[in-house]
Amino acid sequence: MARSLKKGPYINPRIIKKVKDMKPGDKTVIKVWDRACTITPEMVGFNFGVYNGKEHVHVLIEENMVGHKLGEFAQTRKFKGHGGKAAKKGKK
Repeated sequence: MARSLKKGPYINPRIIKKVKDMKPGDKTVIKVWDRACTITPEMVGFNFGVYNGKEHVHVLIEENMVGHKLGEFAQTRKFKGHGGKAAKKGKK
């Protein structure tokens, strides 16, 4: 279910403060644990380390990512492939 239009998008004020304190073009990584935070236009061009439960995944924010959540770009599960005997036989 989507967030109410009356409330607006969820944006963590601490993350926005860190972005505004940095200079444009700065390549330092901002570590983030808040995967639900919505990407805003102010974040474009900055590097984020989004936590996926095990490590911080490097994400460079681009213009087409605005409006999405940070967690969408740091996968939490590793796909190992569809299995079974047929898949193992096909590998050999």
